[in-house]
Formats: sequence, structure tokens, C-alpha cells
Amino acid sequence: MKTLKELKNFIILWLTQSFSALGSSMTSFALVIWLYSDSGSALTTSLLTVCSYAPYVLMSIFAGAVSDKWNKKAIMLICDSFAAVCTVITLILLKTDSLAVWHLYILNALNGLMNSIQSPASDVAVTLLTPEKHYQKTSGMRSFSNSLVSILTPVLAAAVMSFAGIEAVIAFDLITFAAAFLVLMFFIRIPHVARDSDSKETILQSAKSGLSYLKGNQGILWLILFLSAINLIASMYSAALPALIISKAGETAYGIVNSCVGVATLLGSVAATVFPKPKSRINVICNCLLISMSTENFLLAFGDNTVIWCIGAFLGWGIIPLMSANYDVIFRSNVPKQMQGRVYSVRNTLQFFTIPVGYFLGGFLVDNVFEPLMENTQSGLLKGIFGSGKGSGAAMLFFFMAVSGVIVCLIFRRIKALRELE
Repeated sequence: MKTLKELKNFIILWLTQSFSALGSSMTSFALVIWLYSDSGSALTTSLLTVCSYAPYVLMSIFAGAVSDKWNKKAIMLICDSFAAVCTVITLILLKTDSLAVWHLYILNALNGLMNSIQSPASDVAVTLLTPEKHYQKTSGMRSFSNSLVSILTPVLAAAVMSFAGIEAVIAFDLITFAAAFLVLMFFIRIPHVARDSDSKETILQSAKSGLSYLKGNQGILWLILFLSAINLIASMYSAALPALIISKAGETAYGIVNSCVGVATLLGSVAATVFPKPKSRINVICNCLLISMSTENFLLAFGDNTVIWCIGAFLGWGIIPLMSANYDVIFRSNVPKQMQGRVYSVRNTLQFFTIPVGYFLGGFLVDNVFEPLMENTQSGLLKGIFGSGKGSGAAMLFFFMAVSGVIVCLIFRRIKALRELE
């Protein structure tokens, strides 16, 4: 009961924001299915995420000044409202049969711009609402809700689309937004953090102070760069996954594999919530990522049915919440609260700039390199390993991602500054 009382405001925020995230995720899933079915192109589909992340990455380094200086609650409300307006525009374009690919690209870019401001404000808000002794627990709870969203998204989105169309999915998204918005506005008080002596610094000076902090904390910087390299491979995975599974087994199989990812991370989130503090959080992070990189991508490359892909999803994603929880605790415990907005913003730029690059590379390599290669090859060996027909090129790309992921993990785990972070 004491823990519930201490985490009351966090739990209310967590539940309502998770409900809103479910609606947003269902809309994104439905639009990916709509776009890939219409275009049949992995690159066209992956550019949706590129457009979301490009402005997010470019502006994140400056967004910390806004996050540290402005009211966190006001920032979250304004950014959520802007996202809702973009969703309404999408619905109107659909209803008038006017929605085109370039509309989605522009709307995603605008949402990415607002997310660059909202994300550090939201991260700091969680810190302010959570006693330090509960950091790992709340990180596990956030992973749990993200996993539950991953499980429910393909099932609910597909069901709603089948019975009422994509417009109904978007309408549900708007309902979840309204619920989260009203609760945040009227029922949650986010404490103010004391400003430091640099509170009058300009946006450029704020970005510089965040960079200076990381320069003086090499272990944190190397940890960010490690996750940046992993994000490059993970985003290529996300771009290539629809091309592999939808091409080989159809939309239902794609939904099943995504649901398995959700179940795996759900179980991992429960473990992260209840596990005691490890002897070394860095060892947990390195080992979890090595296991993840060395399992799922290989099974996606060599597997040819939904069962094998689902096994890969469990092996690859089941331990990611444990990694994320320890990563989150290291940041919240080491970075001063009055600096977190600026440091999180710089981190977002350095850690996430590889995501749009990876999405573009994944889509481009599938469409223009590996699929044509497998279509034109006469090698019985390659066809025996990766299959034939559409999707075999994506399978080959997953093999190269698996090898690259293992190499990245082995290199970074030997960096001295990272090993000495704790």
C-alpha cells in the first residue's frame, strides 16, 4: 500500500498515457498495412518512419532548453493536442478519398517535430513523479505497458479494420487521446524542478551544456553510442520485417509475429519489474543485447514459417525490457534532475539519429539490392538458404544484420569507459 501511495500520480499518468499509446499504435499499424498493400514497396513504407524520426533527431538536441525551462505538463498537453490535430486531418483525407502517401509523410514529419519536444519533458516528468528507489520498478511497468500495446495493436487494429474500416481505428485513437488529455489536465500534478544557475541560457547554450555534460561523462556517452549502433540494426529490422513476412506468409502472419514480440516483451517487463538490482547493470545491458542480436535475426533469415519466426521473436525480444530497465536506471540515477531535459535531448539526437538512417537503408536494400539479387540469382545454395520468390531478399538482409549485431555487441562490451561506468 505504501508503494501504491508513493506511485499514485505516476500510475495514473502511466495508465492513461498507455491507453492513448494503444490508439496511436493502432493507427500507425493500420496505415502501414494500408500503404504496403497499396504500394508493395518496403522503401515507401519505411519512409513513414524516416519522416517521423528525421525532424525528431534534428531538433531533439535543442528541445532540452524547452523541456528544462517550461512547464512539463503544458508541454505534454500541447504536443498531444498537435498530434490529435494531425490524426483528424488524416481521417478527413481518408473520408474524402484524398489521402496520398505524401500527406502521410508531411504529417509524420510534423508529429516527429513535436515529439522532439515532448519526449524529454515526458522523461523528466516520470523522474519527478517517481522516488529513486522505484526507478527500476517504474521502468519495468512502462516496458510492460509498451509490450501490452504491441500485443493488442495488431489484433485490435485488424479486427476493427475488418468490421468498420481504417476510419474506425483512427476514431478510436482520438477517443484514447481525449481520455489521456483530460486526466493529465485535471487530475495529475507534476512537481516543478528547481532550476540551476544556467536557467537563463539560450537554446544554443542549452544544447552545448548537454553536450558538455556527456563530454565529461564518457561512460554515459559510450552507452549512448552503443545503443545508437544497435538502433541502426533494429530499425533496418523493422523496415525489412513487413517485406519478409507479408511477402512470404501474408498479413495475418505479420500480425501474429508482432503479437509474439509483444508477449515476449510483456513477460520480460514483468521480470524487469520484480528482479532485484543486479551486481552490474552494464553487464546486463551488454549480455541482453548480445543474446538478442544473435538469435532472432538468424531465425528470420533461415526460417520459412510463422512458428520459427515467433520463436525468434521470443528469443530476441524477451530480454529487451530487462536491458531497457537497467539502461533507464543508469540515466535517471546519474544525471542531475535539473539537467535531465538537456541531457535526454542530446541523447535522443545521438542515440536515435541512426533510426531514420536504418529505416531508409532497410527499405532501400530490400527493394533495390537483395530482392533483385535473389530474383536473378541462379545459385541453388542461396535459394536453399534464403528461399525463392518475394521475401527471400529480405531474408538475406536479416542474415547480414545478425552478423553485424553480434560484432557491434562484442566491440562495445570491451570499451573501458563503458565497463567503468558503475
